[in-house]
Amino acid sequence: MTLSEEDYIKAIYHLSQIDSKTVATNAIAEQMKTKPSSVTDMVKKLSEKSLVKYKKYQGVSLSEKGRLVALSVIRKHRLWEVFLVDKLNFSWDEVHEVAEQLEHIKSDALIDKLDAYLGFPKVDPHGDPIPNKEGYFTKSVKKLISELPVLSEGVCVGVNDSSVAFLKFLDKNNIALGDTFKILDREEFDGSVTISTRVGSIRISEQIASNLFLEIVADEE
Repeated sequence: MTLSEEDYIKAIYHLSQIDSKTVATNAIAEQMKTKPSSVTDMVKKLSEKSLVKYKKYQGVSLSEKGRLVALSVIRKHRLWEVFLVDKLNFSWDEVHEVAEQLEHIKSDALIDKLDAYLGFPKVDPHGDPIPNKEGYFTKSVKKLISELPVLSEGVCVGVNDSSVAFLKFLDKNNIALGDTFKILDREEFDGSVTISTRVGSIRISEQIASNLFLEIVADEE
């Protein structure tokens, strides 16, 4: 299987998680930054390999075989991100582009040894779950800070926006996955939120609050 085919399958998987299991070719074209006609050509190839189900004007969905391929690529990507951050001291805003290259390594033995070496991590540096070699992963119940009431407390387990600019903002303000936050106050005027962190209390904008997920420890009214 080519790198391009793996990229398409991964894109279809991610898009299917957003809206529905059936994905429009135009959505795939936008995700892949290519023309719809190129998407149609690729989808036909993937269909011939029994990786997707495709009917003209009805969208694309992954077959079980395609779903497992997507999860395998995602597993490799997220394990490499853990390795780059934990072992090579990359910052979490730097790892995505490198992991995009490493996710196409074919050796299952290497990835299994990498998984074991890292201690079988359940989430990547951005808080996204890592599938195991059978394609299973644990989903945690998480909510955005912007959706939680004052006095809620929880562990930061993920980001909604993994752009470099946002991740650099988090590093600058000493906000990291695994930190425990408590919502101290919310400003009705602009939706900004004051939270307690390991380095003290800080006020974050509504935009930031809408991009940080907490796994709830306590939810008090």
